[in-house]
Amino acid sequence: MKKKRMIGSAVLSLAMGVSMFATGAFGAGPQESQDTYRVLIQGPSAEKAKVKEQYGKRWDFGNQGFTTEVNGKQYQALLKNKNIEVSQVGTHSVDARVEGNGKGKGDYTAQAAYPSDQTPWGIQAIYNDNYIQATSGGDGIKVAVLDTGINRNHIDLTDNVEQCKDFTQTTSSLVNGSCTDRQGHGTHVAGTAVANGGYDGAGIYGVAPQAELWGYKVLGDNGSGYSDDIAGAIRHAADEGVRTGTRVVISMSLGSSGKDSMIASAVDYAYSKGALVVAAAGNSGPSANTIGYPGALTNAVAVASLDNSFVNGTHKVSDFSSRGNPNTDGDYYIQERDIEVSAPGGGIYSTAVDGNYTTMSGTSMATPHISGLAAKLWSANKSWTNAQLRSEIQRRAKLYDIKGGTGAATGDDYASGFGFPRVK
Repeated sequence: MKKKRMIGSAVLSLAMGVSMFATGAFGAGPQESQDTYRVLIQGPSAEKAKVKEQYGKRWDFGNQGFTTEVNGKQYQALLKNKNIEVSQVGTHSVDARVEGNGKGKGDYTAQAAYPSDQTPWGIQAIYNDNYIQATSGGDGIKVAVLDTGINRNHIDLTDNVEQCKDFTQTTSSLVNGSCTDRQGHGTHVAGTAVANGGYDGAGIYGVAPQAELWGYKVLGDNGSGYSDDIAGAIRHAADEGVRTGTRVVISMSLGSSGKDSMIASAVDYAYSKGALVVAAAGNSGPSANTIGYPGALTNAVAVASLDNSFVNGTHKVSDFSSRGNPNTDGDYYIQERDIEVSAPGGGIYSTAVDGNYTTMSGTSMATPHISGLAAKLWSANKSWTNAQLRSEIQRRAKLYDIKGGTGAATGDDYASGFGFPRVK
């Protein structure tokens, strides 16, 4: 009998868990009253320089402008300045769909730290092996998880953590060495991508347990975050990949219903620097044209969610999973607002923020399956470009559509994209 690993005295107990996907809102920031405004300043260089000197900057996006924080009186003064353009920075916030006890974080109950399942159904499905006991792969590839942070001390994650950075602090646009997750979403996502089984191999396993984890906190403790912080983190991850001469997979289980120019530009920048960007499709299904951003961008891989159920022998797309544009079905080409691939997202068991394990559902949970797969494939083929890796992921995909499971073996469907890509 195995000795119990008592890391903490509590575990998040959720039935089907919480579906996590960030939806957009504009106005007050995540943890601030409307007396404080996060704004984007655009205009002629000379005029921007004057404003920057007066109010300071948070993020500077070059020709796109810069962001800063001002109080209500300063905001009104900026609006009266006819020489610049002023717009409020959008926020991304966690949209929690709760099943079970109705509490967003679940009940805390005493439990031993060993997981009830070392290779949950999503891991078995993406490996196409119902009897797999441990996973491997991802060595040398960086997986940047942009989320609520991570529990860097979780026994199944700690050896993977290479970078831990906070992009949400008001005193600085970036804080090194800090990525504390007080919400739980980011820790759960990270586990699905890279959990390594812990020091004794008795913990949980992610898709690519040998990949290096970059925990980037871009959402606050309430699950909300500013677009400029997210855009800054995307660019930073891409630059770090260039600086270190390594391949980077940027994993974002967040989004909004509307397109944000700062994030869109950052995704394009990251892709041009060789990074692969993977993002959640959203939890606004099952109607068509409900996909969220940044997943809907052409340079991001949008991931839909699959349930652990079968229709005519195939996985069913989750009802909550956002859909793309049905008018582009079968064109074998990814356009803006298209789903690209699908992965397990319903009832996903993974690492919990308190050091134990819990279950959540959503396209947030589907996304790290694909991020982990990308790391595993890239590790074995380091000469590939991000475009070649993306093509290989599409090639491996098999179509599982919502239409009663009657889709073809391969294809391009508005609900599931090219389908479900697997390790084998």
